[in-house]
Amino acid sequence: MPDPVVLISGCSSGIGRALADTFKAAGYSVWAGARKEADLAQLSAAGFTAVALDVNDANSIELASGRLEREAGRLDVLINNAGYGGIAPLLDGGVEAMHRQFETNVYSLVGVTRACFGLLRASKGLVVNIGSVSGVLTTPFAGAYCASKAAAHALTDALRMELAPFGIGVMEVQPGAIESNFGANASQHAEQLINQSSAWWPLRDGIRARANASQDKPTPASEFAAGVLRAVGRSPRPRLLRLGNGSHSLPLMARLLPQGLLEKTLMQRFGLNRRLD
Repeated sequence: MPDPVVLISGCSSGIGRALADTFKAAGYSVWAGARKEADLAQLSAAGFTAVALDVNDANSIELASGRLEREAGRLDVLINNAGYGGIAPLLDGGVEAMHRQFETNVYSLVGVTRACFGLLRASKGLVVNIGSVSGVLTTPFAGAYCASKAAAHALTDALRMELAPFGIGVMEVQPGAIESNFGANASQHAEQLINQSSAWWPLRDGIRARANASQDKPTPASEFAAGVLRAVGRSPRPRLLRLGNGSHSLPLMARLLPQGLLEKTLMQRFGLNRRLD
């Protein structure tokens, strides 16, 4: 019997690479997606089937899914892992910043899953969408990211119901703080936008604090990936899986605290509890 096939987007580093390593060790034929040539070369050298996949490019998605159909002929698990997080006041980042995050974190879930639908239907496969606890707990200076992950949560629920008649399972994973480049990239993005022309310049330390919060006592990516693999192998599989530091406590806080108290707490933590003239 051939090895089960998994396609994972965003495998250049962090969670994606850890997932690729973990599923390969478990006997999967891993198709590891990445955008850059250097990353693809590294993935190929590590023994994966490296596939050029830019989840924001419709042509790239079609080429990747076509190659998968020709060369593997099946797809048992699709992991939509590619993600992007920018930290900034909503009005500083504007619509452009929102679009970039929605493009990667929301639209691509539909684009990649749609392209792989035929293979998933044939194998009665599984779609795993990597969400975030930020989709449950909205925090200041991460409004666009939180909104994109809330949308991803809703889309995952809709896909689960719509794909059920075809025998395709759908699972969402909401990480807490996971050790990866994600937090560093968010901090870098924040530093690029923080400048003296911003009305939020006096609150720049709060913006930095929010950028760094995603790396608060992070869980190793390998531990996270092992948890995902275990969940994929369960019967029945969980609809929603939360892994990593803060993945349970933060949603619990969002559910139990009155909204006014929750907002006051978050405003105080990120320096928004003072007036600016």
